[in-house]
Amino acid sequence: MKTTTLAGFAACLAAAAAASTVPPYGAVRLRGPIGARLDAMIERHVKATDVDYITSPFMEKTERRQWWQTEFWGKYMHSAMPFWTYTQDPALRRSIDRGVERILSSQEPCGYIGNYPDDIRCGEGWDVWGMKFTLMGLMHYYDGLLPSDPNAAKALDGARRLCDYVISQLGPNGERGRHLWQTGNWCGFASSSILEPVVWLYKRTNDKRYLDFATYLVKDMTEVEAGPRLLDLAIKGISVADRNGYGNGSSHSGHYPMKTNRWKAYEMMSCYQGLVEYYEATGRKDLLDAAIATCAQIIRDEINIAGGSASSEAWFHGAQKQHLPYTRLQETCVTTTWMRFLEKLLQVTDDAKYADELERTFYNAYLAALKPDGSCFAGYTPLNGTRYYGQHHCYMHTDCCNANGPRGFLAFLRTLFQTQGDAAVFNFYASSQASATLPGLNEKVAFDMYTLYPKEGYVRIVNHTEKQLPFTLKLRIPSWSANTTVKVNGKALDGVKPGAYFPVARTWTIGDIVEISFDMTTRAHVMKHHVAFTRGPVALARDTRFADGDIAEVLRKGAVRDGQAMAFQPTRAPSDDFWMAFTASLPVGSHHENPEGRINETIHFCDYASAANLWQPTNACRIWFPIELGPAD
Repeated sequence: MKTTTLAGFAACLAAAAAASTVPPYGAVRLRGPIGARLDAMIERHVKATDVDYITSPFMEKTERRQWWQTEFWGKYMHSAMPFWTYTQDPALRRSIDRGVERILSSQEPCGYIGNYPDDIRCGEGWDVWGMKFTLMGLMHYYDGLLPSDPNAAKALDGARRLCDYVISQLGPNGERGRHLWQTGNWCGFASSSILEPVVWLYKRTNDKRYLDFATYLVKDMTEVEAGPRLLDLAIKGISVADRNGYGNGSSHSGHYPMKTNRWKAYEMMSCYQGLVEYYEATGRKDLLDAAIATCAQIIRDEINIAGGSASSEAWFHGAQKQHLPYTRLQETCVTTTWMRFLEKLLQVTDDAKYADELERTFYNAYLAALKPDGSCFAGYTPLNGTRYYGQHHCYMHTDCCNANGPRGFLAFLRTLFQTQGDAAVFNFYASSQASATLPGLNEKVAFDMYTLYPKEGYVRIVNHTEKQLPFTLKLRIPSWSANTTVKVNGKALDGVKPGAYFPVARTWTIGDIVEISFDMTTRAHVMKHHVAFTRGPVALARDTRFADGDIAEVLRKGAVRDGQAMAFQPTRAPSDDFWMAFTASLPVGSHHENPEGRINETIHFCDYASAANLWQPTNACRIWFPIELGPAD
C-alpha cells in the first residue's frame, strides 16, 4: 500500500493551484432556450418529487429482495439542494428539509440508515450502494447551509455516524468479516463507489479516520486480483469492455445483475470519481492517471455520435456498433455519470477535450432523455426508434434515471463558467449572466452572454465588470470548429485554434464586447456502410413528423465520404416541438438506373434532442442511415 508523502502533498497542492475554481451555485443564471429547459425541469421534476414517497423505504427494515429503493433520495438530493441554492425557492427548501428530517429520524442508534434487516445488511444486493447515496445526500444538504444553521451540524453528524457504521462493519477487522469490495455486485464496483462520499466526509471534517478508511478502500479497489482492478488494467491500456478475465469469474450471459463482471458502465465511472477525489486529498497521481486513461478509452471505444454510451448499462465497444439495434442504449444514469466524470476531470486538468465531450453529451444524449416539458427522464434513449418513459423500479413509481437525471444539468451549469487564477473561463456558450471572484486578483468580474448557440454559431459576450481591470478571458474553441473568428470591440484577433482555449489578456472596461463566430458546417460520418450527420456539436436526425419518406431509406453508394462537408440549410420547423430544423439535398434511394431516380431528394432533419420527443409509439427518429451495398461488399 502506498502512503502519502510530502512530495505527494506538494504535487497535490500544485495541481490544486492550477485547477479551475467552480463558482458557487447562482454565479451563472441561464437564459434563453437552455434556461427555459432548466427552469421547467426544476419546476416540474425536482420540485414535484414527493419526498415522503422516496423516503418511506427508510422507515421500514424489510427489504429482503436486496433491491435499491434507498438510492432514490440521495440521488434526488444530489440535484435538489444545489438547485435550491440556485433558485432560493421556499417550497423546494421545505421539501428538502422534510426529506432530511425523515432520513435522520430513521437512523438507528448504531448509525445505520437503510431498509435492509440486520441479518442481511452489508452483504449482497445494494445496501452499501444505498448508504453511499444517503451519505452524498446528507453532505449536499450540509454544503448548502450556513455553518451557523443547526441543521448543518445535524446533517454532518448523521453522515459521520452512518460512515462510522460502515467502517465498523466492513472496515479493517469489521464485524461482518468481509471486505467492502466483496459486497454487492459487479466485482465490487457498486459498493466501492462509496469512496467518493467517504473522501467528501474527510475533506469536510479533517478526521483522519475517514482518510484511513478511504485508503483501505483504494487498496482493495486497485490491488486485489479479483477486485475492481481500477489502476493496473487502466494503465495497461485494457479497454473498459475487455477488463474481464483478469482474476475475476466473468460472465457474458447478459444477465442482470452479475456478481463478478467488470463491464458495468455507471458503477465503474462512479469508482473513478472517488479515485479522483482521493487524488485531490492525497496527491496520488497514479490514480488520476488511471482515471484519465480510462476516460480516453471510453471516448475512443464507447461514446457514440450523440455523446451517449452503453447497452443494458454495460460497456460493449459501442462506438463501433452504434449503427446497430443494440438493446437498452444510453441509459440516463450512464449519461449523467459520464457528464459528472467529465466535469471532474475538466476541473482537475483544465483540458478542453473534456469540455468538448461534455458539450456533445449535453446537447444530444442528455437533452434527448429529458421530456420536453421537463417532468421526467427516459430510462433509455436509442439513436434510432422511439422514446418512452422509464421503468418502475423496486415496486415504486420511480426509477434510478428519474432520480439521477437532473444532476446532468448541473454538470453543464457548473462548468459553463469557471475561474482560474487571474482568468475567467467560458467552457460553454448559452444565453446567461455570469459573475465570480477571480482568486488570483480577489476581484469580481461579471459578464452577459447572448446567443442562439448551437442553433446558430454567433456568440456575444459583454463585459459587465464594474471597474477597469486587467485579467484574461479564456474562451474554449471547440475541436469541431475548424474556422473560428474572435473579435473584441469589432477587431478580429489572431491565433484562434480548434480544440484549445483562446486567451484574451487585456485591461477590460465595462461595455467591452467579445464576438465569436463558430464554423457550423455540417459533416458526414461514415462507418460500416452507414452515415450520420453533425452540425457543430449537434447530431442530426430524421423524424417521422416531417412526413418526407421512409426515414430508414438508403443513401446511394459512394454518395458521401467520411468527414465530407455537406450543404444543410436551416428551415422553419413545422411545430414548436422542434428546436432546430434543416433541409439537405441527398441521393436517397437505390433507383439510380432511372433518370428520375437519379435526382436528389430534399430531406428534413432536426437536432437529435428534438427527434421523437413526443414520446409516442407513432413518433420515431433515425440518426444512422444505411448506405447501399454492392456485390463486392
